[in-house]
Amino acid sequence: MSSPHDSAHQQAMLAKAETLVEALPYLQRYAGQTFVVKYGGHAMGDPELAHDFAEDVVLLKAVGINPVVVHGGGPQIGAMLKKLGVESRFIDGLRVTDKATAEVAEMVLSGAINKEIVGWIGKAGGKALGISGKDGGLVKATKVQRTTRDPDSQIEQVVDLGFVGDPTHVDTTILETASAAGMIPVVAPIAPGEDGETYNINADTMAGAIAAALGAARLFLLTDVPGVLDKDKQLLTDLRPADIERLRSDGTISGGMIPKLETCVHAVEAGCEAAVVLDGRVPHAMLLEVFTSRGAGTLIRK
Repeated sequence: MSSPHDSAHQQAMLAKAETLVEALPYLQRYAGQTFVVKYGGHAMGDPELAHDFAEDVVLLKAVGINPVVVHGGGPQIGAMLKKLGVESRFIDGLRVTDKATAEVAEMVLSGAINKEIVGWIGKAGGKALGISGKDGGLVKATKVQRTTRDPDSQIEQVVDLGFVGDPTHVDTTILETASAAGMIPVVAPIAPGEDGETYNINADTMAGAIAAALGAARLFLLTDVPGVLDKDKQLLTDLRPADIERLRSDGTISGGMIPKLETCVHAVEAGCEAAVVLDGRVPHAMLLEVFTSRGAGTLIRK
């Protein structure tokens, strides 16, 4: 006769089997497809979450999906500038990147952070290739043009943010070559301009441009919020560009969420199948989003 312990064990094993069976249609749907993942925020500073993230990425690769990781590093750049005694100036919340700041940004992003993520993926049993937009002609950038309105005169003025760029051209050859060789590309958001200068690019923008160029099945933006919330703080699970416009005009979405959603809309309108804003603080959030019927964040599609 089986003991209650055996029965509980069987139940647990059955639940595991059911989880795998639930994932089957998603595994079939996404085999051979590309996922671009923007990794940053709180999840990047927490070793346990970093370990979970690396496991997720390695698991995706193991089941035949091609993940491409794009990472940020704003807080780490800030900390290094402070350590080196380089002063930061901000205009409308945007860091002005002079030559010294640009050099530190490249050092921190392409050096310390990029190789740390490559190390985490290696530890989880994957093979990662750490690159920036400079490598293999991946991304070309142009200098960002921003304007600000003078509060007194209401006259718009052009703001010079220094070496801050927008991606204008993406050549996916190096990503496709690495993925075909069984590697996971890890991309730092740094790219050269036609003028030969080095530009720092917002990591969300970089991820969106790469997802569009690859025709990715998914763009994941890992953030420090559960996703897009309505006015009652409930998660909105499915949005179209028109919904986003409406939520923006009625003030439901504001602040830092606006540029994130703009990136998602640009990506899905330029060739990415769908984008997801996801809580990077939730362990294995990406796997829950991909392989379960409920999902875990806000999905944006055309």
